Amino acid sequence: MPSANPVHRTTASVDAYLAGADPDDSLATIDSIIRRALPRGSRALWQGMFWGGTDQTIIGYGDIEQPRPGGATVPWFLVGLACQSRHLSLYVNAAEDGEYLSKRYGPRLGVTKVGAAAISFTSAQALDHEVLAELVAHAGRVVEHR
Repeated sequence: MPSANPVHRTTASVDAYLAGADPDDSLATIDSIIRRALPRGSRALWQGMFWGGTDQTIIGYGDIEQPRPGGATVPWFLVGLACQSRHLSLYVNAAEDGEYLSKRYGPRLGVTKVGAAAISFTSAQALDHEVLAELVAHAGRVVEHR
């Protein structure tokens, strides 16, 4: 049964989550790339009800304040990594010149499906790891200049 709580930062162990939710090491591989590209960013598990009504567990990297409809802001993550039922999702909550960085980097990442701030793919092997590191580092620079 889905949680009634909106997605929120938890104190649960990211490493324990990775040990139990990562059968092909894709999450651990991507986690390592993100941590190297965003060395000063926080790393935490976010859990709860995501938009669209799905219960989610997301590894969030970096702390930002995200504007919400109606003008309020909420604590959020700069980059998020989630394991879905049929794919992995990378959420990149950084934009430059009115365009989400996911749109700019998505075509160079490999075999992906790109939404506004989300990139879906089947495994770490489907991605160009150098482009992924470049994307995450770029997102970190965008936030530093806000």
